Amino acid sequence: MVYDAIFHLKILVEKPIKAYNVLMDEGIIINESALKHGYTRADIEWAFLHPICNGILSEYDNKYLLVGFDTKGNPIEIIYNRIDEEQINVFHTMKCRKDYLPKDKHFCL
Repeated sequence: MVYDAIFHLKILVEKPIKAYNVLMDEGIIINESALKHGYTRADIEWAFLHPICNGILSEYDNKYLLVGFDTKGNPIEIIYNRIDEEQINVFHTMKCRKDYLPKDKHFCL
């Protein structure tokens, strides 16, 4: 288990998160539930291409948290699970909660 000092998150690092190709059409499956807060596929793909924090949540075996920015530069959180070595299933996207944002006062949003 790793305590991320920047984001104050407890994450379990089993293996590095595999980088997905730029198009990501085959790598990421986005459920409708991930779009219910008004985010788009482009927002989710942008966050995956430019992650700030990405790791498995310590209390789950197959639930990952990614913190990144949408296409407008707003911080978002994405929760997903792995289907296999080549695909992930994104089922939750929303405005990033303050608990997941850096506590450093010099971080600009």
